[in-house]
Amino acid sequence: MEEILDQKKIRIEKLEKLKGLGLNPYPYKFVRTHIIKEIREKEEEMVGANSVAIAGRIMAKRGHGKTVFADIKDESGKLQIYFRKDTLDKKLFEIVDLIDIGDFIGAQGEIFKTGTGELTLLVKGFEFLSKSVFPLPEKWHGLKDKEIRYRKRYLDLIMNKDVREMVVMRAKIIKKMREILDSKGFIEVETPTLQPLYGGAFAQPFKTYYNALDRD
Repeated sequence: MEEILDQKKIRIEKLEKLKGLGLNPYPYKFVRTHIIKEIREKEEEMVGANSVAIAGRIMAKRGHGKTVFADIKDESGKLQIYFRKDTLDKKLFEIVDLIDIGDFIGAQGEIFKTGTGELTLLVKGFEFLSKSVFPLPEKWHGLKDKEIRYRKRYLDLIMNKDVREMVVMRAKIIKKMREILDSKGFIEVETPTLQPLYGGAFAQPFKTYYNALDRD
């Protein structure tokens, strides 16, 4: 916990630096041209495109000096992005050091393939969309603590791909069921659900007599 608080302090200092530079760490709008899935599906067509704008959460960051690589993830997939000192404005490249894992950024640039064949965005401009002040769980071990997973569902969805895919699949199934029933003239009506025991984080079960049902 102490380590997390130390990291939070460092991130808040970076947040204040951004504000001191006159940058808004939480802007209202960013226009992207593609989601990452589209870039990967049209890989050969996209290589060489130099007006690509994407947005997402930074999941990994590596390198220092004149070059920095990072992995950015949106709702559709993940892509490597590449910051080069000789490509970015000097002041903008200095801000790369203020990027932390967990931050949301928007980036514009050119799609190319590295020597190993990795599809990559060469960043020619970027901006912060949301500065994260709390660190994400450690990458390699993920989020394993069940108590934290259940209490902090947002972290579970960020770190565990299987859980996220299950939630998306459930939403699609329910949507399809509604579409089928709607097409057949059914009307959805939400009614209260009566249960013999009430649940909750700190709820204590107790008995009471239900006159209408003649039961406890």
